[in-house]
Amino acid sequence: MTPFFQSRVSPAQLGPLERRLLEAVWERGNATVRELIEGGDTGLAYTTLMTTLDRLYKKNLLSRQAEGRAYRYTPRFTREEWHRAEAAEAVRQMLDASPVSALPLSYLVEIVSEHDAELLDDLSRLVESKRRKLRLSSGQKTGLRGKNNKKEDQGKG
Repeated sequence: MTPFFQSRVSPAQLGPLERRLLEAVWERGNATVRELIEGGDTGLAYTTLMTTLDRLYKKNLLSRQAEGRAYRYTPRFTREEWHRAEAAEAVRQMLDASPVSALPLSYLVEIVSEHDAELLDDLSRLVESKRRKLRLSSGQKTGLRGKNNKKEDQGKG
């Protein structure tokens, strides 16, 4: 997961109106309150939209640029990044729900296989890929430590 979401609001902390307006801004790429009202998608009062967009800005989910007396709001991240953060939070909650970490993992495997058996193959490939990366980084750290120790040993002899 990107560090971007580690310091930001959790996806679960957004209300339905905030989610809806975030979605509307993603659809447009950027928007002012007036543009959202004129688009007719919201059916909300100007002040409600303005307050909600300001809350999203203060939560660091939107950036804004002054345009005259109004602001143009732009998402700070993509939908994909948002959905990744939501999925990561769901998995984190699942793992935290049980003192035995194997239990939620078995549920995950069961749910994945019920949803789509091919996803199990994808999951297996992702796990193996992560293992290889961890082994490589672990091997590099060990290898560097080993080389440094040899140099130190040579210098002492």
